[in-house]
Amino acid sequence: MNSKQVATDPRPLVAHVMYRFDTGGLENGIVNLINHMPTDAYRHAIIALTEVTDFRKRIQRDDVEFIALNKAPGHGFLLFPRLFRLFRELRPAIVHSRNLAALEVQLPAWAAGVRVRIHGEHGRDVGDLDGSNVTYQRVRRFYRPFVSYYLALSRDLADYLTHIVRVPENKVLQVYNGVDADRFHSGSMASVMPGCPFVRPDCWIVGTVGRMQTVKDQPTLARAFIRALQLDPTLATRLRLVMIGAGPLRDECLQLLATAGVADLAWLPGERSDVPDVMRGLDCFVLPSLAEGISNTILEAMASGLPVIATDVGGNADLVSAGETGEIVPAADPEAMAQQIVRLANHPVLARRMGAAGRATVERQFSMEAMVAAYRGTYDKLLHRQGAPA
Repeated sequence: MNSKQVATDPRPLVAHVMYRFDTGGLENGIVNLINHMPTDAYRHAIIALTEVTDFRKRIQRDDVEFIALNKAPGHGFLLFPRLFRLFRELRPAIVHSRNLAALEVQLPAWAAGVRVRIHGEHGRDVGDLDGSNVTYQRVRRFYRPFVSYYLALSRDLADYLTHIVRVPENKVLQVYNGVDADRFHSGSMASVMPGCPFVRPDCWIVGTVGRMQTVKDQPTLARAFIRALQLDPTLATRLRLVMIGAGPLRDECLQLLATAGVADLAWLPGERSDVPDVMRGLDCFVLPSLAEGISNTILEAMASGLPVIATDVGGNADLVSAGETGEIVPAADPEAMAQQIVRLANHPVLARRMGAAGRATVERQFSMEAMVAAYRGTYDKLLHRQGAPA
């Protein structure tokens, strides 16, 4: 779209700002929002403070502009003049930043006269697992006057904003992610995961998908898998582990499994682009994270008809109903996780019943349509567009 077309395009522009546009739950949420929002509602631009990767190919629209600012590590004061000029040039109706690493753009957006400035809290990282980091609290309070409205992806994050950061409750909306229930759907007992050495139904496969970074804590799942085989040695003939993702923890997990002598019972192929096929090839999904907002991968697993074992952090308990769609266990507790793996592996009918309940929950509460309606309704309301919700 050239500048003349932009100047005459009646659709308001939303500038989505994040630290890096790459594989991740936050970024996947932006992809889903843009791909599923009606094209006649809003234009979109994606601004990454650092880089835009090939993940951009997930965007299915050809009218989205991608901008990478190649920011150096540290606070972005030196980037403020450039952001000010960029916002003056783009003239977005809305600047929508995500997470603490992008919060700083709210000041230059305010200075540039952007009418609506939204900030989304999607989850925590390893530097602030429980929200107690005083420095991060002060940073959020400093930028609070420049933010028009906040979107929090879990009740935990909404409470943090209102009680700790002291944002007025009428400026915070808690909104859940949605999942593409057509793309992620149940498979059969014989569904095959491409490239996987384990064959169902002879094997009962437990797995996880995600960046192998400290906050995701995949080594706890590796330890839980090892412990599960110790708790019930008969499972060695059929219990198998799949861990999808790339990152610094992959080698640690491989070493743990090799040291325990069970490396041949696990498969860690690195990053994959066929996550729906991966999900359909599992019997149980485990999320061992130390911190989360609202996990896209939990929703994808539930949509795929999988029982979910997740740690009791962030919004995980908002999604997983213990005893009905899966189980909630303490974070960094391989013993508790192992016990639930053994229980479900030995009761596959129960596991399938939980998976079916999870799929029904997604269809009822976490549809893509509901998520898009919440975001569009917020945008419309803040811009006072005709037909916007009160």
